[in-house]
Amino acid sequence: MTLQALRDGGKRALAAALAALERDPDNAATQALLDAAWRQPCAHVVGITGPPGVGKSSLCAALVAAWRKDGKSVGVIAIDPSSKTSGGALLGDRVRIVHDSADNGVFVRSMAARDRLGGLAGQTVAAMVLMRALFDRVLIETVGVGQSETDVAGVADTVVFCVQPGSGDSLQFMKAGIVEIPHLVVVTKADLGGAAERARADVAGALSLAVAGMADWQLKALAVSSRSSVGLDGLLGVLEAHRQYLAADGRLAIARHRQGEGWIVESLRELFGRNGIARLGGLGLDLALAPGGQPFERLRVLSRALEETT
Repeated sequence: MTLQALRDGGKRALAAALAALERDPDNAATQALLDAAWRQPCAHVVGITGPPGVGKSSLCAALVAAWRKDGKSVGVIAIDPSSKTSGGALLGDRVRIVHDSADNGVFVRSMAARDRLGGLAGQTVAAMVLMRALFDRVLIETVGVGQSETDVAGVADTVVFCVQPGSGDSLQFMKAGIVEIPHLVVVTKADLGGAAERARADVAGALSLAVAGMADWQLKALAVSSRSSVGLDGLLGVLEAHRQYLAADGRLAIARHRQGEGWIVESLRELFGRNGIARLGGLGLDLALAPGGQPFERLRVLSRALEETT
């Protein structure tokens, strides 16, 4: 399977490729496809995170509709809680994220979080890299596990953290250190009026105190209603502004390179533990990813070296 074959084959071909990825991620053909996809990124990747019930799926649906109206193709990776019986995705975000199933410009994939606590599924990175090469925009909706939900920062180009008016989410946001993760905070259900504006003001105040001097991108807090579309144009504008910000001065390439190195470390730790990573030094190897290098290829090299010494 090649990227061009996936483009020509549409949703059916992509679904088959993702199924093969989850079934046998180490297959040589799958790895070759991922290497090719890493070299040909197209999409702006947006991560939507926040506590359960905050309205992430509704916000994703609103973004998909707006981007499709603008002629952008959209891929969605929706991470769901896992069934304890089958291990599969429990909630089925392909149903909860309302979209036109006949529209070939939209593809929604549910993935089960299984036992991972960071809000993502084990193969999210690989699925994202593949879809990033095929679409104009990729949305990743995390499972919604609250304070531990930070892995999305290592996958998305732009992270949106959602809070809900009157729920105490804004206070948790200030307490949990999550303030360091997003590039944008969205108070959902803006049609609630005063409660939404108070929550937005609380978050904006927390941002002004917590992130001073952290970076030259200014974190923003917006109130958005997925139901009435209040604030949606503002959200789209900020997402586009952050995309352009990343494109300037090589920021996006640097951020994705760092993500690649992070994925290598996490994957090796999962496969070989901390002791395995520590053995690399004795083999004359390190975790660095060369400029322009492929993280999947580098992971294969390091894994092979550790397997040969066990």
